[in-house]
Amino acid sequence: MVTVDVGHLAIASSLAALTVLLLILCVRGALQYSRTRLWTQLMWTSGLALAAAAMAVEAVVYVGFVSSPMLEAYVFFSAAIVGVLSLGATRILRRPRVERAYTAYIFACSALVGVASFLTPLSGSMVTGGIITGDPPLDLLILSTLMTGPATVVLLTASYLSLRRSWRWQTLLMIGGALILGAGGTLYIASFPVALYYAEFLGILLLFLGLISMPQASATAAHTGQPVASS
Repeated sequence: MVTVDVGHLAIASSLAALTVLLLILCVRGALQYSRTRLWTQLMWTSGLALAAAAMAVEAVVYVGFVSSPMLEAYVFFSAAIVGVLSLGATRILRRPRVERAYTAYIFACSALVGVASFLTPLSGSMVTGGIITGDPPLDLLILSTLMTGPATVVLLTASYLSLRRSWRWQTLLMIGGALILGAGGTLYIASFPVALYYAEFLGILLLFLGLISMPQASATAAHTGQPVASS
């Protein structure tokens, strides 16, 4: 008789379900971008795509399939999520020069983290009980912090400015989801990897609820940095 670990099965199923949910959000975001061609929509969708990729790696690793390239990709995804999501909020700042400089900075940091991640061999010792818990090497920690730190500040600043201008509850949900995902990435880099799993769950849920509830936005609202979505 085969014994089924109910707890293990529940976690594996939830990771798979969240991966599918993120993929659905990515498709929705891509369709919106195809209609609006808004930079902010593209960045929010790209951030969701990175989160989907990270979640997929978590699901695969949890069921026992581990490889060095997979772990290297995961370290990169975890750091890049918050950076790319923050690019979707820069329009709220209404500072074109700052936006251009910050975009160049995030792209440069993403490239550095990506190269460093895939040039640094990572072993299965990072995984404990199916959860990626090992500490990345110091150089990856430093490079990732150069991206996640400023990105978190940008998200917080954009959230404050957005709330001053509009108290739409869908915007609050989406901002909250992005901030929680960003905080999860920061906690992973700070060696609290389990927190990333919980942050991804709650952040994805808030983003999903915000996106499916957002009424058709006007061009003005879209250019303030809010993702455009229809109900």
